[in-house]
Formats: sequence, structure tokens, C-alpha cells
Amino acid sequence: MKFIQTNNIKGDVFGGITAGIVALPLALAFGIQAFSGINDPSAASLGALAGLVGATMLGFFASLFGGTHSQISGPTGPMTVVTASLVSGAWTASGGSISTVLISMSLAGIFCGLFQVLFGVIKIGKYVRYIPYPVLSGFMSGIGVIIILQQIFPLLGVKGSGSMIDLITGFPQAVSNGISVTALLLGLGTILIIQLFPLVTKKVPSTLVALIVMTVIAVFCKIDEALTIGTIPSGLPMPFFAKENIELAGLDWEVILKSSIIPGLTLAGLGSIDTLLTSVVADNITKTKHNSNQELIGQGIGNAIASLFCGLPGAGATMRTVVNVKSGGRTQISGMVHALFLLAVLLGLGTLVKYVPLSVLAGILITVGWGIIDFKGFKDLLKIPRADAVVLIVVFVVTVFVDLLTAVGIGMVIACVLFMKRAGDLVEGSYSSAEMTNFDKESPWHDEGGIPENIKHKIYIQRLNGPIFFGSITRFQEVMHDVPNDVKIVIIRMRLVNFMDQSGLYAMETAIKDLQARGITVLMTIIQPQPLYMLTSMKLIPETVPENHTFKTFEDCTEFLKHTEI
Repeated sequence: MKFIQTNNIKGDVFGGITAGIVALPLALAFGIQAFSGINDPSAASLGALAGLVGATMLGFFASLFGGTHSQISGPTGPMTVVTASLVSGAWTASGGSISTVLISMSLAGIFCGLFQVLFGVIKIGKYVRYIPYPVLSGFMSGIGVIIILQQIFPLLGVKGSGSMIDLITGFPQAVSNGISVTALLLGLGTILIIQLFPLVTKKVPSTLVALIVMTVIAVFCKIDEALTIGTIPSGLPMPFFAKENIELAGLDWEVILKSSIIPGLTLAGLGSIDTLLTSVVADNITKTKHNSNQELIGQGIGNAIASLFCGLPGAGATMRTVVNVKSGGRTQISGMVHALFLLAVLLGLGTLVKYVPLSVLAGILITVGWGIIDFKGFKDLLKIPRADAVVLIVVFVVTVFVDLLTAVGIGMVIACVLFMKRAGDLVEGSYSSAEMTNFDKESPWHDEGGIPENIKHKIYIQRLNGPIFFGSITRFQEVMHDVPNDVKIVIIRMRLVNFMDQSGLYAMETAIKDLQARGITVLMTIIQPQPLYMLTSMKLIPETVPENHTFKTFEDCTEFLKHTEI
């Protein structure tokens, strides 16, 4: 843990409180979703409490011990999907024992935390960069669809649980038994407010506005108490072994351990990926660099402590982190303030939360699920390499209908096999880069001597010497980030880039747009046909980089510079 900085107290306090306001409805919603698979009257209140405790404990300790200064942690969609499956399985295996469910969830979260600390100690964080974009795209899109499908039943005011296939096949029967029009209208109103309120102002979180407005309307409409959260306990959380509603005697510990260890490992892997991706987002906004291994240790400590108190395990949350940074948060203090705000809610406002309709939280989660789906990846399916498209679709389908961990495993195996084939094709094509690094920016190439001396200091040449793919984009992003601020033109040389996959394409697009946002003109010299096809089919050329800023040879680029005013 690094020394906590105190030079941005005002921004950190404001950012933390704002992030806490955004986190409140999400913590409630994710908690209730996690317990939606058990048929018990207390499920909603137990879930809401678990969500709040998880957001509070994880948010505080992950910020205190983590390696991303501005990150906000708490329950997230991907983690909640795994937890919901765990809770439902424990409920079924135990014959309907709340004690077994809570202990299984707590132990799984503790195992998750221990695994994450281990990941950080053995420095596994750096290997996240080797996950291809199609695997992440298909996986996150699948999770988004799962979240949406799971919320259709509470949106309609009816009961429903089970696997995705059970939810889909059981939908006609559930609807035929009657739906609640009031619940449906409240849920749809929630979605409309979340989508439309930012057009009025973005200073107030639309999810909080939707939660308050729709809850007030529900109170005046006297909605059935069975369609609301119900009372959640107030006061300081207690460890799972000291809670009144947990009976340790007579439990089947074999069932509990079997339902905890593997889900714990799944949660650890998923939470680590989710967290480190959010850390990268935070770095891009704040222009800082996180410590990935320290971040995993902090997340592990946070998840272990949160789960000890029956809190929902979670990860770094992208939307809440962005809100924190945009509101002024820059150090660990902001995440700790966010957690203290939620603790205040937990201690004092539990009696008000009981009026929140389940359909309102369903509406919030549907918008979350919609935001997780990678529409860009699906839109580009016919333009990206066929192998990437196959990986994305397979991972998406397996995520939705089979299992999350299986989906990632299958996706990685397919991606690795395809990459080995590509590597073999490159060798057969006499590709060689033995004497150069992939992104060499030190030694000028022999054809660069024609640039006029009077403009050389305004030009930065980025030389790329090899494939731009999922395993190399981290280094690519680093060298593109190192471009000095005082240059006017960046020339991206791609003469030796003979392959670019979807991950590399999107990394290139982001790098170019970041340079252009800094007022830098980007020129490209391209010879190899496959990268040229990728850039043009995705319309990066000419929509982002005009055609007259791309050249077949560096000599053509030099002539352009001689006749261009810089």
C-alpha cells in the first residue's frame, strides 16, 4: 500500500460522495439479482443488504490497499451473475437452507479474495493483456444479455428463476399466470428516466433520480409489498458466523465447500479481469499508471473482508470509477469516502429502502446490461477477420447458455490455436523480425533522410515492426502514449506490420483519436494488404485518417511534408 495522498481532499470528497450516490441503487439492484434464484420471502431484503455491505466493505478496503488510486470498487454485473448462480445452486443442493446459501456465498467470496491476493503476489496481473478482444467482447456481451433476461420477470412483477433456458422456456407460463401492470409501468418509467434525464443535466446521476421518483410514485400507488424490497436490517454488519439467521449446527459442509471453491476461483479470475480493465480506463483518463499486482492484492483483501460479513463480492466498477474521476476524485481517499457514504446509508436509511419496488431495480439493471453489450463488436462482425468473429460468437453463446468460466476457457483455446496458425503462416511467408523489437522507435529507417531539417523537430515517427494483435497491444499503447506533446505530426510507419486483429485495430483507433484530440496530425504509411483492408473496411480510413494522409511509400509521405505548412 502506497502512502495515501492528501493534496486533493476537496476533489476526493466530492468525487467519492458522487460515486457513492451512483453506487447506491446499483448495490441494491445487484444484491437483489444475486438472490433472485431462491424462493424465500426474505430473499430481496437479504440481497439488498448483501449488496450494500459488499459495496461498503470492498469499496473501502480495495481503495485502501489497492494499486489504482482513483478506482471505485463494488458489486458488478459479471460478478453478480456468477454469485447468482452460486446462490441458486446452494439453495437447491441444500433443500432450501438460507444458512447454507449465506455461508456458501461468504466462503466463495473469501476464497475469491484469497485467490486474488495470490494472483497479486505471484504477479499474474500482467497476463491479462493476453486475453483477445473477441473473447472479452463475447464474454461481456453474454453477461449483458444474462442480466437483461434475468430482469424480465421482476420487471413484469412475476416470479422466475433458473438457468437461461429455464427462464426462456418458462416465460409463457409465467406471463399466463398474470403480470403486474403497475410494476411494468414503474420499470419502464425507470428505464426512460435513466435514458432521458442526462439530456437535461449530467450533474445528477440519472439512476438515483429514477430510483427516487419511481419509489415515490410506487408509495402513492400503494404497490403490493410483495413487489418491493422489504425491510433490510440496519446497523453495523456482523460476520457470517455470528449472524442471527445463520445456524452452523447440522449443515452439510461437504455441499458448502463444493459449492464454494470453484465459484471462488471463477469470481477471482473474473473479478481480476474486470478490475484491471477498469484500471486501464482510469489510467487513460487521469494519465497515470496503476500497479496491477497491488490492485489485485487490494481487491482480494476487500472481497475477503466483505464476504466475511456476508457482503456481495465485486470488482473495480468502470462507470463508478469514471464518475469519481470526472467529479474530482484522484486518490484512494475518494474510494474510501464513497464507502463511508454507503455505510451511512446502511446505518440510517435502511427503513426507507424497503419501499423501493423490485421492478424499479430491474429497470436499472436492464440499462446496465444494455450498456455492457458490445454493440460495436457485433456491428463489425462481417468486417473483422473470420477467426475473430467465430471466437466472439462462440464465447457469447457459451456464456449465455452454458457457463462463464467455460466460455472464457473455450474462447482462449480457440484464440490460441488460431494465433498459432497465423504465426505459422507468417513464418511460411518468410516473416522475420529477429533483430528488432515489435515497436522500435529508436533507430531511423534508411528512407527517412529526405525530411527537411527545418521541420524535423515537429515530426515524430512511430515505427511498427510486426503484427499488432491481442498479445502486443499493451506495448503498442505504451509507445503511442509516449508521443511528446510538442510535436505537430505523427507518422505511423506500418511497412513491416503484416497482420492486425480486432484487438489491434481497436487499439490503433483509440491511439489515433487520442493523438488527434491533442491537436496532432496523424499520417500513415501502409504497404501490407491485410492491415490496409482492416483499416479501410472499418472506415478508420478515410473517416478518422483522411486518404490523403495515407501513403504507399515513405517517399510519398516526405513529398507531402515538403509541401505542407507545419
